[in-house]
Amino acid sequence: MRLPICLTTALLATPVLADAPKIVTDIPAVHSLTAMVMGDLGNPTLLLDKGADPHHFQLRPSQARALSNADLVIWMGPEMTPWLERALKGAETAQLALLDLPQTMTLEFGEGHEDHDEHGDEEHDEHDEHDHEEHADHDDHDDHDHEEHAGHDDHDEHEEHADHHDHDHEGLDPHAWLSPKNALIWIEEIEHNLSEADPEHAATYAANAAAAHEAVTTAKAQAEAALEVAHDVPLMVFHDAYGYFAAAFDLTIVESISAGDAAKPGAGHLAELREELEHDKVACIFPEAQHDPAYVTTLTDGLDTKIGAILDPSGSSLEPGADLYPTLLTTLASNIADCVSTAK
Repeated sequence: MRLPICLTTALLATPVLADAPKIVTDIPAVHSLTAMVMGDLGNPTLLLDKGADPHHFQLRPSQARALSNADLVIWMGPEMTPWLERALKGAETAQLALLDLPQTMTLEFGEGHEDHDEHGDEEHDEHDEHDHEEHADHDDHDDHDHEEHAGHDDHDEHEEHADHHDHDHEGLDPHAWLSPKNALIWIEEIEHNLSEADPEHAATYAANAAAAHEAVTTAKAQAEAALEVAHDVPLMVFHDAYGYFAAAFDLTIVESISAGDAAKPGAGHLAELREELEHDKVACIFPEAQHDPAYVTTLTDGLDTKIGAILDPSGSSLEPGADLYPTLLTTLASNIADCVSTAK
């Protein structure tokens, strides 16, 4: 069958756009920000399974294949997902490690808890130049067959030390996605990297990033409003993952049950926490997704300390996709605010 001449001409005149690059991400928050910027152009792959612990994970063969076929890996960095560092060793795949960016606002473990100055963003003013963008689209990723590859052995050493010095955890706190300011910086960097890899779609990435910026900014404002009730209220969390969130939203986290790598807490540390709870030094204590709630129930047995809703700082129990990051911010905020409101 012959096409009409006008249609034939139109088809010949239409440039063939390149496919969007294959992007692989490590954790749900990074996947969400990337999905926002990619929009309808492509679906980034999320390596971390839904409900899995980002500190202790093993890749399945299908995930290792996706990694080897990627054009770009966008990840937090080895401080957060050491299992991915091992998998990437020797690979020539382009990488964007978000914690390594000079613009990223970083904290040491213990910062941001009772000295909430992230407002400590002020320490890193450099970032304020970043007025960027956003979008909101979708995209989860679930390819799942079974088994492993490079993994959580990187964190096995922590298990050996689990029963002591739980809170001697020092060094860079890798949970930097819980700072909305970092998310805005990363949206810009993701857009820049995608546009470099796929210049034909640069205008679309820019528009998506502008929408993403707006969505994160809106979620941040909603979280701030919800958490006004929680300022200066002493809180206890399951593991040392909330420094950035506390700094961003002016919260007072006095203690965590486990260290920053979510290692098993020791008996001595648990005894100290129980003493703090007995002296009414904590208004709310929060269990956490992927971790044994028995620690919380045992610590509060016979006490009036309020137990809050289960927190999920990694977002791994949420539906993956573009909406996950704004939802993560507002859900954490509402869960904390709800407990504080009933504890007052």
